[in-house]
Amino acid sequence: MRWGVMSGDPLDLFRLEGRTALVTGARREIGRAIAVALARAGAQLAIHHAGTPQEEADADSVVREIEQSGRTARAFAQDFALDEAGHKLAAAVSAWSPVDILVLNASIEMPEPLEAIDRVRFDRQIAVNLRSPMELLQDLVPPMGARGWGRVVTIGSVQQVRPHPKMMIYAGTKAAQLNWAWNLARQFGGQGVTVNNLAPGAILTARNRDQMAVEGEALAQRIPSGRLGRPDDLVGAALLLCSEAGAYINGVNLYVDGGRAIA
Repeated sequence: MRWGVMSGDPLDLFRLEGRTALVTGARREIGRAIAVALARAGAQLAIHHAGTPQEEADADSVVREIEQSGRTARAFAQDFALDEAGHKLAAAVSAWSPVDILVLNASIEMPEPLEAIDRVRFDRQIAVNLRSPMELLQDLVPPMGARGWGRVVTIGSVQQVRPHPKMMIYAGTKAAQLNWAWNLARQFGGQGVTVNNLAPGAILTARNRDQMAVEGEALAQRIPSGRLGRPDDLVGAALLLCSEAGAYINGVNLYVDGGRAIA
């Protein structure tokens, strides 16, 4: 191949055969949509969930959907609020297969005004949104660099830059996660590893369904695209950032928000 000239089918750059992806919080909605898309592109999938009976059932359904498409998947349970959860998940998945692609999607938000924030709720959000993901990064990213190829995609939020008054902790963790993506992109970019942040806007999910029932119509009017997002709206961007097609995209904060961040 000459410099600047592509040979072959450009769609081949999106194929993920031979790669293993771990998607945290992959039992439903955004995580599920991304996991299924990566599987259809050829990757085998580690489907993480928190371990409750409902989450286990949901994760098993994702595994079945992937297997029915002729691909390989396995569910892994780990409650990110517990000590050493990230290290334990990394060890379990790595024993199954070395991880080439890490999508950090799992997070929790506990809306509350400033004066109501207490230690228990603060610590839980920090554990799930930052501590356990950091442990996964510690254990999985250096081996990617040693093998010369890796993709990390952190799922952020428009709240990184437009924080809701009642979500100080959640918004703060998403801002910190973006900072980590920039940091790691500089550290590992020369080893064939890219680290990017994918920031959804107002996406219709179970977590915000009640809120959107009240605020959704007014919010949609403030979004340049004129509608709320769906989990599938994240799929194209995620596939780009997780594949060879995104090999020269590193340290990027990519909004998938219908233009909300600039409105």
